[in-house]
Amino acid sequence: MDAKEDIKQRLAIEDVVARYVELRRAGRNFKGLSPFNAEKTPSFVVSPEKQIWHDFSSGRGGDMFSFVMEMEGLDFKGALELLARQAGVDLEQYRQSSAGQASGKAKERLHAANELAAKFYQAHFAKSKLALEYVLGQRQFSKATALTWRLGYSPGSGTALLDFLKNQGYSENEIKQAGLIGSYGKDMFRGRLMIPLCDPSGRVVGFTARLLEKNDQAPKYINTPATQLYDKSRHVFGLEHAKQAIRRSKFALLVEGNLDVIMSHQAGSEMAVATAGTALTDLQLKALKRLTGDIRLCFDADRAGRDATERALPIASRVGVELSVVTLPSGKDPDELIKQNADAWRSVIEKPAPALDWLMTRYEAELDLTTSSGKKQFRDVMLGVLRGLSDNVEREHYLELTAQKLGVSKAALTEVMAHDKSVEARLRPTKVQPGKPSQEQKQAIDYAKSQNHLLALLLHQPKLREAAMRHLSEDMFTSEPAKHLFNFLETNQDFTGKPEQAELLREIADYVKMEALQFEALYDGLELNELRYEAAHLQAHLIEQYVKTQKQHISNELQSADEGRQQDLLVQARQLDGLLRRSQEEKVDGNRQG
Repeated sequence: MDAKEDIKQRLAIEDVVARYVELRRAGRNFKGLSPFNAEKTPSFVVSPEKQIWHDFSSGRGGDMFSFVMEMEGLDFKGALELLARQAGVDLEQYRQSSAGQASGKAKERLHAANELAAKFYQAHFAKSKLALEYVLGQRQFSKATALTWRLGYSPGSGTALLDFLKNQGYSENEIKQAGLIGSYGKDMFRGRLMIPLCDPSGRVVGFTARLLEKNDQAPKYINTPATQLYDKSRHVFGLEHAKQAIRRSKFALLVEGNLDVIMSHQAGSEMAVATAGTALTDLQLKALKRLTGDIRLCFDADRAGRDATERALPIASRVGVELSVVTLPSGKDPDELIKQNADAWRSVIEKPAPALDWLMTRYEAELDLTTSSGKKQFRDVMLGVLRGLSDNVEREHYLELTAQKLGVSKAALTEVMAHDKSVEARLRPTKVQPGKPSQEQKQAIDYAKSQNHLLALLLHQPKLREAAMRHLSEDMFTSEPAKHLFNFLETNQDFTGKPEQAELLREIADYVKMEALQFEALYDGLELNELRYEAAHLQAHLIEQYVKTQKQHISNELQSADEGRQQDLLVQARQLDGLLRRSQEEKVDGNRQG
């Protein structure tokens, strides 16, 4: 038994939740008012039998650990320690036990499995014309670069790596724990360019995989899921190759893509690294701070890049690093600029602008500071960022600049920062407080509810699956457990809950319990025809929400896309319209038949 299970055996979930929410018995469960939303009718349910909670108003749910994390603003480790104290569990006995030693050996096995996988992918890379053409031709990487970064190729057969590692003495469970096979016992990566992810010492901990053949149904990039070895919030891509150059140059260059990192190194700028996406974390900046306090961001010059920079500023201030921004020539990305003019690339990264100056310039260009609304938006953005800075001198400097640009006194801004409730609310610690959700939050909650309610029906009523799953796809579901369950039901349409089948859902056991709780609360006792009608409406509503979300993304991208990309986006929009039309027509036909 591990510490988590020990705590669960000693504490009742209803007692843990009752510290925060007033609960009343409702049959086998307990109910109370949501701690996340202001409501008058209780929609928060705790199931002692299943040891889970679910908030129907927000779509959130989980076990006692996730609840404490939500309420206290803690990470899992913090919640574990808090609940361990309540349960009287000594965590040290778990850290020092022989089980810990066994865990260390198991971890080494995972390292070795990933190392073998890297060699396997390298061997197949040398045989793949598609991969070689993309890497050596289209991307213009040299053979030496491909070897240095251990680029590989994953065969598309489905079990090639699985079979290879089994022959090397690894169990299927070990291979899955290493993140190399998916939930259905097939290779995680198939038909993709493989880029090993390594820890700072150079050991392979996972992979980024890029799609090489056009497929609108598949994401361009996928990463190893979270494992004992790989945590995307901690990982800095390329650090094992970049650390010496970072020490020499005394700065780290953070770019968006792994392949941009590799191209930068090939061009001689070996201080480049990347994170998984643009969302920087304290842990990543702390890892870089060990080498330098000068972090230069080279993100795309779009709204996502601007927002990422804005989010990174308070984190950088907390960690104690200096953040600046490298601006590339209009329309260029690192890969394109390096191919055209490597000297120009080396020149621009040597001339970054302080991140706050860059951010102010961006917002000045976007907002009309001659109008009251433009001034208010500029004020709110800048005060929100400045309030998060830990350096008083830096804050005072930029407060003065902001006041000058707005044509107001610094004293007026200081007063607003101290008393403006909207600013304070946005910057308050993450401990949850009930409040009225925004329109955007309401839409997200509604979307999540549609997904969860439909999956609850499909999980418990096999007769609904064939019709209700028509036109649905994995990317319509926003959470990983929901994607997992949808894929499982799509592959196992005859699933009836048999133990040997249910074992395949162990990875999302808590989510399955929550779905059971939702079915019990919403649909238990309804006739099959009523359930079929409800499933049809949920399916149509889910597709409608998905189409609306995707078309909004397309609309945003159209504004900055080139002519060729615009045509692709318009085709996607027409396909979405067709999907929505077919869904609505079938819904109407179903209602007539009903």
